[in-house]
Order: sequence, then structure tokens, then C-alpha cells
Amino acid sequence: MKDTLQRYQHLNEDQSLNRSIESIPEVHPKAEHWDLEIKPHDNLFNLHLKDVWNYRDLLWLLVRRDFVSFYKQTIFGPLWFFIQPIFTTIIFTLVFGMMAQISTEGLPPVLFYLSGTVAWNYFSECLTKTSTVFRDNSSIFGKVYFPRLIMPLSIVVSNLVKFAVQFLLFVIIMCWYIFKGKDVHPNLYVLLFPVIMITMALLGLGIGLIVTALTTKYRDLTFLVAFGVQLAMYASPVIYPLSAVPEKYRQILALNPLTGLIETFRFGFLGSGHFYAFAFWYSIIITIIVFLLGLIVFNKVEKNFVDTI
Repeated sequence: MKDTLQRYQHLNEDQSLNRSIESIPEVHPKAEHWDLEIKPHDNLFNLHLKDVWNYRDLLWLLVRRDFVSFYKQTIFGPLWFFIQPIFTTIIFTLVFGMMAQISTEGLPPVLFYLSGTVAWNYFSECLTKTSTVFRDNSSIFGKVYFPRLIMPLSIVVSNLVKFAVQFLLFVIIMCWYIFKGKDVHPNLYVLLFPVIMITMALLGLGIGLIVTALTTKYRDLTFLVAFGVQLAMYASPVIYPLSAVPEKYRQILALNPLTGLIETFRFGFLGSGHFYAFAFWYSIIITIIVFLLGLIVFNKVEKNFVDTI
């Protein structure tokens, strides 16, 4: 009997304890709010462009870094912006203008070659520097998080500063030839200038993103880009007008997305040549396709490139 009473007493104590516990109000942890959540990419087409906008301060910081570090401890500094296109134009004038006698459609050779050089330099710089962004910044990417797209975007913007300086040189020389009474006539197509520059930037960025994504596994592409860009210049109307190309090859050359852009740039500012509507719109369509493809490929590779670089 005594054992039974003790078990009954323990049972009552356990039930009383359970009721006491149940009577305690449940405390819910306060919901935590995070400024940034790093999550794996769940969708190939989720490009996280909002994160890029949130890191716009970092973009301007990288642009300033590229500009300062590249010309630090140089004698001429930013004057190299002028020296490069000037010497290139002089060489083109001597070789292709005087020796090869290639037509410049009645334009002064210096102005003709300078217009092509300034436009081409911006595209080629965007392409070559973007194509090695993974390799050149692998140490940074492996240590701290930030939207990886910020790095190639900073290259495009910093090159835009360089282009602005060279474009100013082009405008000054163009105004001087107009003052001298040369056959230079800017027209309304000059209003397409912002579209041309945005298209060139996106084309160089798109191709560069594809190349840099592939170079994480295939390093040979780095050497291919190095001399491929030089060869591509001769397939673009930089040192010759499209009208100077034989008719049977003109349609093939028009398949180059840069053809319509450079021809429109030259026609708008100098009034020489023709506006090839098909080539211009073709360039825009191809650029949009290449840029979107580059974003998708870059987004896919950036998730695990640190393991393969």
C-alpha cells in the first residue's frame, strides 16, 4: 500500500509540473532583419541586378582605382590618352593613306583615320580588359563578397573616361578642319552618337564576359583574344570606308557588328559615306543577343569559378 501511495504522489507531482510548464507563455524570438543575405543562385536567369545597383558606390571606387593606379608613377600621365591615338593616326596616314592610297571618301586622311581609331579603341579596350577579369581579380573574388558583375562594369565605365578624352581630341581637330573650309559636314545622324557608344560598350562587355567565363577552364583563349582583336580591326571599317570594299565582299563585311556602328559614327560627324540602315540595326540586334548571352554565361560560371581558376 505504501508503494502505491508513493507512485501516486510522484504521478501527481509530474502532472503538476507539466501543467506549470504549459501555463508558461510561449516566447517567440524576435524576427531578425538582415541588410544582405548571400544565397546560392537558384536560377540561371536570376542575374541579381538589384545587388549591382546597391553596390554602385563600389563601382565608382573601382573606376577611380583603375584610373589612378594605371597612370601612377608615369611621366606623361593622362597625356597618354592623347599620345596613343595621335601616333596611331600618323602611322595609318603614312601607310594606308600615302603608300597604299586607300580612299578616304574625300575626307582629310588624318580626320578619317582618327575617327575610326577613337571608336575602335573604346571597343577593343572594353573587350580585352573584360576578357581577363576572372583571372586578374581571382584573389579578390575568393576573399570578399560583392556582385561579380561590378568588376567588368567598372572596366567599361573607366574606359569611357579614356574615350571622352580622345573624343575631345577628335572634335577639336574636326572643328579645325571645318574652320579651314574642308569638306566636313556634321548632320542629324550625330544624334545617334549615344546609341552608338552604348551599343559598343555592351558589345565589348558581352563578348568579354563570354571569354572570361571560358578562360576559367581554357587559358588558351587569352592568347586568342590578344591577337584576335588586332585582326578584327582589319575586318572593320577603321582604315577604309565600306564603299571601298568590292561589292561581293561588302555584304560579308556588313555581318561584322562594328561595321554599322563605325560607319554611322563617321557619317554623322563627318558627313562622308552613307548611313547603312540594315547594318546599323543589325549591329544593335546582335549586340543585345551577345550581351544577354554573356550575362547568362557569366552568371553560370561565377558560382564555382574560384575552384577552377
